[in-house]
Amino acid sequence: MTLASMTGFARAEGAFNDWSWSVEARSVNGRNLEVRFKGPAGLDGLERLTREAAQARFQRGQINVAVQGRRATAARRARINAETLELYLMFGEGLVAAGRAASPSVDGLLALPGVVELVEREEEDADRAALEAAILSSIDQALDGLSRDRAVEGAATAVVLGGFLDRIAALTGTAEHEAATQPALIKSRFERRMAELIGERADPDRIVQEAAALAVKADVREEIDRLAGHVAAARTLIDEDGASGRRLDFLTQEFMREANTLCSKSASAALTAMGLDLKATIDQFREQVQNVE
Repeated sequence: MTLASMTGFARAEGAFNDWSWSVEARSVNGRNLEVRFKGPAGLDGLERLTREAAQARFQRGQINVAVQGRRATAARRARINAETLELYLMFGEGLVAAGRAASPSVDGLLALPGVVELVEREEEDADRAALEAAILSSIDQALDGLSRDRAVEGAATAVVLGGFLDRIAALTGTAEHEAATQPALIKSRFERRMAELIGERADPDRIVQEAAALAVKADVREEIDRLAGHVAAARTLIDEDGASGRRLDFLTQEFMREANTLCSKSASAALTAMGLDLKATIDQFREQVQNVE
């Protein structure tokens, strides 16, 4: 079976130079495909690439991809503040000329406050591109794992759905057998109604109308046939490649419509009970379908 669920989870890790990271990809039910991304600052290109990678793999569900990045070394470098150093030299020049201070040494100048600064080290474009490519590889691994996880859960869901379809098929068969008793029940009711109408001196047209209404109510063959056809169509969709959740959802509505009509046409308590059992099973089937891609 190729059915896929819309829920799943996967994780991947990676490293590049002084960077290391972990990627978590999870998905939940969604009417359409929605991709959300959260990653390290300064690597903005990853969001678009992640969205494209998810769209290539999934058709429905809310996909959340989170990248937690860590850098082993401080992302800063030292630099000389030339303006501050020049101010120190200008001020000290007068003191040296007056004999009030010795000529400054390099070590002494560098030790003065504000001469040496630590600034954020900028990522080179080439390094940033290589880093993004390495992280994207881990994102691909996580999304592949998520796809596998959704497939595993989908296979389990397919078994559950198959069980519900077996029950719907069995109930439909039993309802067909019970429906065979409908004409006799309808005839008995019609005869009683005829006696009531004759007693009321009803005209023939009214009798014909009453007979036609009861005849329509007695016939549930169309509903039985459609239920059987829906079961066959659902089994085909479950075994079909690609996303079938939306079509299964539509088919479930058709299941329920036929079960409702069956109940409304029922002339016996037994057939009504079967119709209610059908509706309960169809509702359970629908709950599972909501999780199918």
